[in-house]
Amino acid sequence: MGLGLIFWLYPSYASLTKQDIEEIRKIVKEEIQHVDKRIDSLDKRIDDLRQEMNTRIDSLQNLLYVILAGIFGLVGFVLWDRRSALAPAVRKAKELEEREERIERALKEYAFQEPR
Repeated sequence: MGLGLIFWLYPSYASLTKQDIEEIRKIVKEEIQHVDKRIDSLDKRIDDLRQEMNTRIDSLQNLLYVILAGIFGLVGFVLWDRRSALAPAVRKAKELEEREERIERALKEYAFQEPR
């Protein structure tokens, strides 16, 4: 039907022979096959790129896990180190407070015994 419409709209095509039409069909079929092959090639390239992107995303995800583990490890170390560094200072402060309390008690006792 489409071919008849072309012949009706363009009378110059009416002079085409059956062999010419077959030749045109053959050329069109070859071009369609060529386009199909290119589309298949593009599909393959897209799939390859998709796989490569997935691999890169997985690598970035693993890197993110390593970075997060490093951050948590660093925070843990800082907290441990701070506690370890403060423990002697806290112990020394308690010792000094106890010594101050003993001196104060001793002075109070001495003050009660010695009115001067």
